[in-house]
Amino acid sequence: MEKIASFQVDHEKLEPGLYLSRRDGDVTTFDLRFKKPNTGDLLSNAEMHSVEHVMATLLRNGPHRDAVVYFGPMGCQTGFYFLFDSGKLTDSQAVDLLREAFAAGAAWEGPMPGKSALECGNYQNLDTDLARTQCRYYAELIRDWTAEKLAY
Repeated sequence: MEKIASFQVDHEKLEPGLYLSRRDGDVTTFDLRFKKPNTGDLLSNAEMHSVEHVMATLLRNGPHRDAVVYFGPMGCQTGFYFLFDSGKLTDSQAVDLLREAFAAGAAWEGPMPGKSALECGNYQNLDTDLARTQCRYYAELIRDWTAEKLAY
């Protein structure tokens, strides 16, 4: 079998950052790497879940909601994937969108979105403080990121 694209990235050299993972027609996938792979320094389940709820809510309610395809966690617990419609957003606009959304997540003051048994199958591990802390970290990490820096 052919190796999938993400398995061809050298995870021993990969640093936290924002990367272009792949393009599938009009759908572009960004790799939002929070942690350096293969170090044992992983995002906790609660951190990942909390960031996912806040960021998915912000992105899907923002001015470019029609371009958002998906925001969700990586199974390896080192970051997230953001998929968007490249017919509606350029790479530069998507970087700007993520920068703005993570800054908003860092300042999140409302209740945790989807924190009820009715709305989420694992609502008990959601925590706004964890989401704010991780969003603040990533907002700072990508503060000066540009589309030119998206290459692995």
